[in-house]
Amino acid sequence: MRAGSHTFRSSPWATAALAACALLMIVAGGRRAPLASAEDVQAEDAQAAKQNAQQELAGSFDTAISPFLVKYCTECHSGDLPEADLSLDKYETIEQVVEDRDRWDIIQDMIATRTMPPEEEGQARPSEEEYTFVGHWLEAKLSQVDCTGPVWPGRVTLRRLNRAEYNNTIRDLLGVDVKPADDFPSDDVGYGFDNIGDVLSMSPILFEKYMAAAGDVLDEVFSDEALRNRVLTTRPEGDRGDAEAAKTVLARFASRAFRRPVEEHELERLLAIAELARKEEASYEQQVQLAMQATLTSPYFLFRVEQDPEDPQAVRELNDYELATRLSYFLWSSMPDETLFELASQGKLQEPAVREQQVRRMLADPKSESLTRNFAAQWLQLRDVDSAAPDPQKYPEFDDALRSAMKRETELFFESIVREDPSILDFIDSDYTFVNERLARHYGIEGIEGDQFRKVSLSGRRGGVLTQGSILLLTSNPTRTSPVKRGKWIMSNILGTPPLPPPEGVEELSEDEGAELLGSLRERMEQHRANPVCASCHNRMDPLGFGFENFDAIGSWRTEDGRFEIDASGELPGGQSFDGPAELRSILRETKAEQFCRCFAEKLLTYALGRGLESYDRCSVDRIIETAGKDDFRFSSLVLAVVESEPFLKRGGTGGKP
Repeated sequence: MRAGSHTFRSSPWATAALAACALLMIVAGGRRAPLASAEDVQAEDAQAAKQNAQQELAGSFDTAISPFLVKYCTECHSGDLPEADLSLDKYETIEQVVEDRDRWDIIQDMIATRTMPPEEEGQARPSEEEYTFVGHWLEAKLSQVDCTGPVWPGRVTLRRLNRAEYNNTIRDLLGVDVKPADDFPSDDVGYGFDNIGDVLSMSPILFEKYMAAAGDVLDEVFSDEALRNRVLTTRPEGDRGDAEAAKTVLARFASRAFRRPVEEHELERLLAIAELARKEEASYEQQVQLAMQATLTSPYFLFRVEQDPEDPQAVRELNDYELATRLSYFLWSSMPDETLFELASQGKLQEPAVREQQVRRMLADPKSESLTRNFAAQWLQLRDVDSAAPDPQKYPEFDDALRSAMKRETELFFESIVREDPSILDFIDSDYTFVNERLARHYGIEGIEGDQFRKVSLSGRRGGVLTQGSILLLTSNPTRTSPVKRGKWIMSNILGTPPLPPPEGVEELSEDEGAELLGSLRERMEQHRANPVCASCHNRMDPLGFGFENFDAIGSWRTEDGRFEIDASGELPGGQSFDGPAELRSILRETKAEQFCRCFAEKLLTYALGRGLESYDRCSVDRIIETAGKDDFRFSSLVLAVVESEPFLKRGGTGGKP
């Protein structure tokens, strides 16, 4: 903050006006701001689930499913102390299954992957026909619940701008290259992302930082002639001219800041703040600056406000300005630009062809890099790369330059998917990546010199994100690889089937220096998961992880681990066998394509909406997958299908699904 600005903001009239800023934050200009709490949303979801459970469904749970459970499951999963705290003998109707939907999603997955019941000597296992029948019956019945009647779009909790969104919005609103939110408290994360409305709270200390940031940023703007001229207009002379000019300037500024046309009573409040400053003999520019500071602390700037339907159980289509805001924060993590504002003012964003045109324009814009920094960095957990700490004694070649190169490789790979628009299945397996000299040397790729990254062809060992150094690094332990972490990462981020937390009392695999005397890592893990309860998840995770054991904890290729030869073979649930990372990647791309695309679509929709997905979103996800599948699951097809989905275009009332 410059020396002169402190005196300006500390004067008596400025103090009074800042109090008016705070009043604007509280009163919210007379418009109805639905400041719903997380508890409100949870109550609504519970009510919706209860209503779903009451729907009559054809078929009989006791004749289709109960015999299967009794024959294969309830011996272990019943009574007061059931295995994995899962008692299946309490379920007698499909309505009870719907009531406990999250748990049954896991059960469905166990059936689909043939994981349960566990393979044990003397343990009866279902035939393939039994597995198929039960899986299809549950899928059909639950789908019937999800897709009965009109699609319910859900309701997004009032969303505060997160740190990245705030910085970008300040940049695009004022044209100043500063990042004031870097000094704000970290944003909480929900459903894997930090733009979820339910967890983006507003603390007193955060509001104080917003107040200070608004002042600092505007000091920067008004001290720079070019930036100052960008927000001000030429005046007529005299008090009358100042008042008219201030009204013109503030109307435009507030409309852009609020991401919709400012209402007359809101503008009057801002002009009253400017008038208060004028009476204290502030200059015209100081009057406007203070009113702008009030604008930057209004809830209509700090929050993305969408009005609820008047009928609590009604659904309404978003208006053009709300659509412009959803589009811009989805693809740019920032406010709409002039093109989106102009289309919104003309009512043209209601037209699907116009929306498609804008999506393609926005993806081609450099600001779409925010998808890499914010969506990809959280989906792929790239933000954890900075804190990964390989043992320097065991991996002396690892340094910050290599860490940075690994992270940049994955960022550039994601950006190429956005820019070149291939099938998103390239995330699983591809024949190209991006390296500089440092990373190429680490990978054993010859002929690359300099710090500049370039696209290179691959064959055999590497391909897709699964073999990139960043992912291999963050899914390893400091002293060794971790097939469990790697398998869990694939299940969670690629297949969309995260494993259950380990049971209480399970000990970690020993990291003692003499542990390898007990056998290879694979042998020790086989002993470690002897417990059938543990094996149910490890039989799915471990083969995925072992398939990438040729890569050490910092992503180097190896054929031996100490005195043991690497065994990167395995068998997936369902009987698909592989030997090495290339075969495993090929199997995943060929046989798990739709499963991965569903996982990706769910994460993309979660990020686009700023809320977690519920059972009533399943039909929307199905339609996104169906639409994108017709275009080979290209990245743009997924984005367009998300934008055209009911949850993105509409908003449900506070009463939940009727």
